Amino acid sequence: MARRADKRFPMNSEEINRELGHVLLESFPGLSVDVHSPKIKMCVEIREKAYLYCEEIPGANGMPTGTAGRAALLISGGIDSPVAGYLMAKRGLELSAVHFYSYPYTSERARDKVVDLTGLVARYSGPIRLHLVPFTEIQLAIYEQCPPKETTVLMRRLMMKIAERWAREDGALALITGEALGQVASQTLESLCVTDDAVDMPVFRPLIGFDKDDIIDIAKKINTFNTSILPYEDCCTVFTPKHPRTRPVLKYVKEAQEKPNFGPLVEEALQNLKVTRISADDE
Repeated sequence: MARRADKRFPMNSEEINRELGHVLLESFPGLSVDVHSPKIKMCVEIREKAYLYCEEIPGANGMPTGTAGRAALLISGGIDSPVAGYLMAKRGLELSAVHFYSYPYTSERARDKVVDLTGLVARYSGPIRLHLVPFTEIQLAIYEQCPPKETTVLMRRLMMKIAERWAREDGALALITGEALGQVASQTLESLCVTDDAVDMPVFRPLIGFDKDDIIDIAKKINTFNTSILPYEDCCTVFTPKHPRTRPVLKYVKEAQEKPNFGPLVEEALQNLKVTRISADDE
Protein backbone atom coordinates (compact mmCIF):
# COMPACT_ATOMS: atom_id res chain seq x y z
CA MET A 1 0.00 0.00 0.00
CA ALA A 2 1.42 3.37 -1.02
CA ARG A 3 0.94 6.82 0.48
CA ARG A 4 2.23 9.82 -1.40
CA ALA A 5 2.54 12.69 1.09
CA ASP A 6 4.91 14.53 -1.24
CA LYS A 7 2.71 15.33 -4.26
CA ARG A 8 5.77 16.41 -6.25
CA PHE A 9 6.67 12.73 -6.70
CA PRO A 10 5.98 11.88 -10.37
CA MET A 11 3.99 8.66 -9.72
CA ASN A 12 0.59 8.47 -8.05
CA SER A 13 -0.29 5.91 -5.35
CA GLU A 14 -1.65 3.28 -7.75
CA GLU A 15 1.41 3.54 -9.98
CA ILE A 16 3.70 3.19 -6.95
CA ASN A 17 1.77 0.07 -5.84
CA ARG A 18 2.16 -1.54 -9.27
CA GLU A 19 5.85 -0.69 -9.54
CA LEU A 20 6.63 -1.93 -6.02
CA GLY A 21 4.72 -5.17 -6.62
CA HIS A 22 6.56 -5.71 -9.92
CA VAL A 23 9.97 -5.21 -8.28
CA LEU A 24 9.17 -7.55 -5.37
CA LEU A 25 7.83 -10.36 -7.57
CA GLU A 26 10.77 -10.02 -9.93
CA SER A 27 13.29 -10.07 -7.08
CA PHE A 28 11.62 -12.94 -5.15
CA PRO A 29 10.15 -15.42 -7.66
CA GLY A 30 8.67 -17.59 -4.87
CA LEU A 31 6.29 -14.86 -3.74
CA SER A 32 2.66 -14.65 -4.80
CA VAL A 33 0.02 -11.97 -4.40
CA ASP A 34 -2.95 -12.49 -2.04
CA VAL A 35 -4.98 -9.30 -1.64
CA HIS A 36 -7.58 -10.94 0.68
CA SER A 37 -5.42 -12.62 3.36
CA PRO A 38 -1.80 -11.51 2.91
CA LYS A 39 0.86 -12.92 5.25
CA ILE A 40 3.02 -9.84 4.71
CA LYS A 41 1.72 -6.38 3.89
CA MET A 42 4.30 -4.06 2.34
CA CYS A 43 3.80 -0.33 2.70
CA VAL A 44 5.66 2.63 1.27
CA GLU A 45 5.34 6.31 2.19
CA ILE A 46 6.74 8.97 -0.10
CA ARG A 47 7.83 12.04 1.84
CA GLU A 48 11.16 13.79 1.43
CA LYS A 49 12.43 10.20 1.15
CA ALA A 50 10.78 6.84 0.50
CA TYR A 51 10.00 4.79 3.64
CA LEU A 52 9.39 1.07 3.15
CA TYR A 53 7.96 -1.03 6.01
CA CYS A 54 5.88 -4.14 6.70
CA GLU A 55 4.78 -3.52 10.32
CA GLU A 56 2.89 -0.70 12.02
CA ILE A 57 3.50 -0.18 15.75
CA PRO A 58 0.66 1.76 17.44
CA GLY A 59 1.69 4.96 19.19
CA ALA A 60 -0.07 6.90 21.92
CA ASN A 61 -2.31 8.73 19.42
CA GLY A 62 -3.85 12.04 20.44
CA MET A 63 -2.60 15.59 19.92
CA PRO A 64 0.69 17.37 20.66
CA THR A 65 1.09 18.49 24.26
CA GLY A 66 -0.04 22.04 24.92
CA THR A 67 -1.95 22.54 21.68
CA ALA A 68 -5.30 22.47 23.55
CA GLY A 69 -4.28 24.76 26.43
CA ARG A 70 -3.58 24.06 30.09
CA ALA A 71 -5.72 22.33 32.74
CA ALA A 72 -5.22 21.47 36.40
CA LEU A 73 -5.39 17.83 37.52
CA LEU A 74 -6.59 16.99 41.05
CA ILE A 75 -4.35 14.01 41.83
CA SER A 76 -5.08 11.93 44.92
CA GLY A 77 -2.68 9.02 44.78
CA GLY A 78 -5.30 6.46 43.74
CA ILE A 79 -5.76 4.59 40.47
CA ASP A 80 -8.15 6.98 38.74
CA SER A 81 -6.64 10.47 38.72
CA PRO A 82 -3.34 9.58 36.97
CA VAL A 83 -5.35 7.86 34.24
CA ALA A 84 -7.57 10.93 33.90
CA GLY A 85 -4.48 13.13 33.52
CA TYR A 86 -3.01 10.82 30.89
CA LEU A 87 -6.22 10.81 28.84
CA MET A 88 -6.52 14.61 28.85
CA ALA A 89 -2.83 15.00 28.02
CA LYS A 90 -3.52 12.82 24.97
CA ARG A 91 -6.02 15.44 23.84
CA GLY A 92 -3.30 18.08 23.82
CA LEU A 93 -3.68 19.60 27.28
CA GLU A 94 -0.64 20.77 29.20
CA LEU A 95 -1.04 19.59 32.81
CA SER A 96 -0.43 21.17 36.15
CA ALA A 97 -1.52 19.27 39.26
CA VAL A 98 -2.69 19.73 42.84
CA HIS A 99 -2.55 17.28 45.72
CA PHE A 100 -4.18 17.80 49.12
CA TYR A 101 -2.46 16.27 52.14
CA SER A 102 -3.46 16.13 55.81
CA TYR A 103 -0.31 15.72 57.86
CA PRO A 104 0.02 14.04 60.39
CA TYR A 105 -3.01 11.97 59.34
CA THR A 106 -1.29 11.33 56.01
CA SER A 107 2.39 10.43 55.87
CA GLU A 108 5.44 11.59 53.95
CA ARG A 109 5.37 8.27 52.14
CA ALA A 110 1.89 9.12 50.84
CA ARG A 111 3.23 12.46 49.55
CA ASP A 112 6.21 10.73 47.90
CA LYS A 113 3.80 8.31 46.23
CA VAL A 114 1.97 11.22 44.59
CA VAL A 115 5.26 12.73 43.44
CA ASP A 116 6.16 9.37 41.85
CA LEU A 117 2.76 9.12 40.15
CA THR A 118 3.09 12.63 38.79
CA GLY A 119 6.48 11.67 37.34
CA LEU A 120 4.92 8.66 35.61
CA VAL A 121 2.19 10.82 34.06
CA ALA A 122 4.86 13.35 33.03
CA ARG A 123 6.35 10.72 30.71
CA TYR A 124 3.32 11.31 28.49
CA SER A 125 2.39 14.92 29.27
CA GLY A 126 5.75 16.61 29.68
CA PRO A 127 6.83 18.42 32.88
CA ILE A 128 4.10 19.06 35.49
CA ARG A 129 4.01 21.74 38.20
CA LEU A 130 2.73 19.88 41.28
CA HIS A 131 1.06 22.00 43.98
CA LEU A 132 0.99 20.37 47.44
CA VAL A 133 -1.79 21.91 49.56
CA PRO A 134 -2.04 21.44 53.37
CA PHE A 135 -5.64 20.43 54.08
CA THR A 136 -5.58 19.31 57.72
CA GLU A 137 -7.18 22.37 59.32
CA ILE A 138 -9.97 22.47 56.75
CA GLN A 139 -10.73 18.78 57.24
CA LEU A 140 -10.77 19.17 61.03
CA ALA A 141 -13.20 22.10 60.74
CA ILE A 142 -15.48 20.04 58.49
CA TYR A 143 -15.29 17.04 60.81
CA GLU A 144 -15.95 19.05 63.99
CA GLN A 145 -18.54 21.56 62.79
CA CYS A 146 -20.51 20.06 59.90
CA PRO A 147 -23.16 17.32 59.67
CA PRO A 148 -21.36 13.96 59.33
CA LYS A 149 -23.33 12.87 56.26
CA GLU A 150 -22.31 16.04 54.38
CA THR A 151 -18.59 15.94 55.16
CA THR A 152 -17.53 14.12 51.98
CA VAL A 153 -19.24 16.49 49.57
CA LEU A 154 -18.12 19.53 51.61
CA MET A 155 -14.53 18.33 51.41
CA ARG A 156 -14.84 17.96 47.64
CA ARG A 157 -16.36 21.44 47.27
CA LEU A 158 -13.53 23.08 49.19
CA MET A 159 -10.90 21.11 47.28
CA MET A 160 -12.41 22.30 44.01
CA LYS A 161 -12.58 25.90 45.24
CA ILE A 162 -8.90 25.90 46.24
CA ALA A 163 -7.88 24.13 43.03
CA GLU A 164 -9.75 26.71 40.95
CA ARG A 165 -8.02 29.60 42.74
CA TRP A 166 -4.48 28.50 42.04
CA ALA A 167 -5.42 27.07 38.61
CA ARG A 168 -6.41 30.55 37.44
CA GLU A 169 -3.14 31.95 38.77
CA ASP A 170 -1.28 29.16 36.96
CA GLY A 171 -2.95 29.94 33.64
CA ALA A 172 -5.19 26.84 33.57
CA LEU A 173 -8.63 27.08 31.99
CA ALA A 174 -10.20 23.89 33.40
CA LEU A 175 -9.99 21.33 36.20
CA ILE A 176 -9.56 17.57 35.69
CA THR A 177 -10.72 14.86 38.11
CA GLY A 178 -10.70 11.06 38.03
CA GLU A 179 -14.35 10.69 38.99
CA ALA A 180 -16.51 7.96 37.43
CA LEU A 181 -20.27 8.10 37.73
CA GLY A 182 -21.60 6.08 40.67
CA GLN A 183 -18.23 4.65 41.71
CA VAL A 184 -18.39 6.02 45.29
CA ALA A 185 -20.72 8.23 47.35
CA SER A 186 -19.12 11.47 46.16
CA GLN A 187 -19.55 10.45 42.52
CA THR A 188 -23.32 10.12 42.20
CA LEU A 189 -24.94 12.53 39.78
CA GLU A 190 -26.34 14.60 42.66
CA SER A 191 -22.94 14.75 44.38
CA LEU A 192 -21.18 15.81 41.18
CA CYS A 193 -23.73 18.58 40.59
CA VAL A 194 -23.28 19.89 44.15
CA THR A 195 -19.49 19.72 43.79
CA ASP A 196 -19.49 21.57 40.47
CA ASP A 197 -21.55 24.38 41.99
CA ALA A 198 -18.50 25.39 44.05
CA VAL A 199 -16.54 26.52 40.96
CA ASP A 200 -17.07 28.47 37.75
CA MET A 201 -14.29 26.75 35.81
CA PRO A 202 -15.15 23.78 33.52
CA VAL A 203 -14.49 20.37 35.12
CA PHE A 204 -13.29 17.59 32.81
CA ARG A 205 -14.04 14.02 33.91
CA PRO A 206 -12.64 11.76 31.19
CA LEU A 207 -13.45 8.59 33.20
CA ILE A 208 -17.10 9.45 33.83
CA GLY A 209 -18.47 6.45 31.90
CA PHE A 210 -15.65 3.98 32.55
CA ASP A 211 -15.92 0.75 34.53
CA LYS A 212 -13.21 0.23 37.15
CA ASP A 213 -11.72 -2.62 35.13
CA ASP A 214 -11.36 -0.29 32.14
CA ILE A 215 -9.53 2.26 34.30
CA ILE A 216 -7.24 -0.41 35.75
CA ASP A 217 -6.35 -1.64 32.26
CA ILE A 218 -5.20 1.85 31.25
CA ALA A 219 -3.33 2.29 34.56
CA LYS A 220 -1.40 -0.90 33.85
CA LYS A 221 -0.72 0.22 30.29
CA ILE A 222 0.80 3.54 31.41
CA ASN A 223 2.61 1.90 34.36
CA THR A 224 0.87 3.82 37.17
CA PHE A 225 -1.13 0.91 38.61
CA ASN A 226 1.54 -0.64 40.85
CA THR A 227 2.36 2.73 42.38
CA SER A 228 -1.31 3.68 42.82
CA ILE A 229 -2.07 0.56 44.88
CA LEU A 230 0.70 1.13 47.41
CA PRO A 231 -1.11 1.12 50.78
CA TYR A 232 -0.47 4.70 51.86
CA GLU A 233 -3.42 6.77 53.03
CA ASP A 234 -4.53 10.03 51.42
CA CYS A 235 -6.74 12.80 52.73
CA CYS A 236 -9.79 11.33 50.98
CA THR A 237 -9.58 8.29 53.26
CA VAL A 238 -9.27 10.12 56.60
CA PHE A 239 -12.27 11.49 58.53
CA THR A 240 -14.53 9.44 56.25
CA PRO A 241 -18.11 9.23 57.55
CA LYS A 242 -19.62 5.81 58.05
CA HIS A 243 -22.71 6.70 56.01
CA PRO A 244 -22.02 9.59 53.60
CA ARG A 245 -25.00 11.12 51.85
CA THR A 246 -25.24 9.83 48.28
CA ARG A 247 -27.92 12.28 47.11
CA PRO A 248 -26.99 15.64 48.67
CA VAL A 249 -29.23 18.66 48.22
CA LEU A 250 -27.40 21.85 47.28
CA LYS A 251 -29.45 24.09 49.59
CA TYR A 252 -28.59 22.05 52.69
CA VAL A 253 -24.94 21.60 51.71
CA LYS A 254 -24.54 25.37 51.31
CA GLU A 255 -26.14 25.91 54.72
CA ALA A 256 -23.70 23.42 56.28
CA GLN A 257 -20.76 25.14 54.55
CA GLU A 258 -21.74 28.55 55.97
CA LYS A 259 -21.46 27.46 59.62
CA PRO A 260 -17.63 27.22 59.92
CA ASN A 261 -15.55 30.20 58.84
CA PHE A 262 -13.74 28.50 55.98
CA GLY A 263 -12.49 31.74 54.35
CA PRO A 264 -9.36 32.22 56.50
CA LEU A 265 -8.60 28.48 56.35
CA VAL A 266 -8.74 28.49 52.56
CA GLU A 267 -6.45 31.52 52.40
CA GLU A 268 -4.00 29.88 54.81
CA ALA A 269 -3.93 26.71 52.70
CA LEU A 270 -3.23 28.73 49.55
CA GLN A 271 -0.45 30.69 51.25
CA ASN A 272 1.24 27.51 52.52
CA LEU A 273 1.05 25.38 49.37
CA LYS A 274 4.35 24.18 47.96
CA VAL A 275 5.14 23.95 44.27
CA THR A 276 7.56 21.53 42.67
CA ARG A 277 8.29 20.92 38.99
CA ILE A 278 8.28 17.24 38.08
CA SER A 279 9.44 15.69 34.84
CA ALA A 280 9.94 12.14 33.64
CA ASP A 281 13.68 12.54 34.28
CA ASP A 282 12.96 12.91 38.02
CA GLU A 283 11.74 9.31 38.38
